[in-house]
Amino acid sequence: MLTLVSLLVLLCSAFYFTYNEELPTGKQGIAADKLANKMLDALNYEAYKETNSLAWTFRDKHHYQWSKNQNRCSVQWDDIAVQLDLKSKSNSAVSVGGQPYSGEEKEQLINKALAYFNNDSFWLVAPYKVFDVGVERRLVKQEDGSDALLITYTSGGTTPGDSYLWHLDAQGFPTSFQMWVQIIPVQGISASWEQWITTKSRAQLPRFHKLLFLDIIMGSVQGTK
Repeated sequence: MLTLVSLLVLLCSAFYFTYNEELPTGKQGIAADKLANKMLDALNYEAYKETNSLAWTFRDKHHYQWSKNQNRCSVQWDDIAVQLDLKSKSNSAVSVGGQPYSGEEKEQLINKALAYFNNDSFWLVAPYKVFDVGVERRLVKQEDGSDALLITYTSGGTTPGDSYLWHLDAQGFPTSFQMWVQIIPVQGISASWEQWITTKSRAQLPRFHKLLFLDIIMGSVQGTK
């Protein structure tokens, strides 16, 4: 009779061999950049660039008001609020229970807010980041003959080196990506990008992702100029 530990090992092994995939190879150059631009055109990238204020809630836990052009973002969770200065982290302010906080944990709370922001904003605006500094783009041919866009972040964020394979529809609109990231031991797992809305600023933003058995709900997504 299998012990509980043995059963868990078998389940984990089965999960790994079912879902784990090697990072695909692709080709950098004009074709990859053309596909990236096709995705940006489908998403109305020009409208996103003109969008200053973004608001959303990540899985009903982290609440954001992002002034994109000012490099500032309000991050709230539990009874903690951090006014992040994304350009100069040391200028960020913290409050706990509605009161300004300057205790010994202030820097830790700022770092936590920044880590939350890096992760949670990525699930909102990742398609718009394909031409950021330090990003490599590769065209990957799929078995069905379609093209996918492999993005590798060589610098910046919380976990540089992560890669994402974007799957697009015929118009270039992103429908899902696969992830090769440091924080997930099983590589190549797919997450959907769906329930897209057109914000007041005309930018296209998602409200929902499906990652295996996990629903990632972005709340009431808003974007204004």
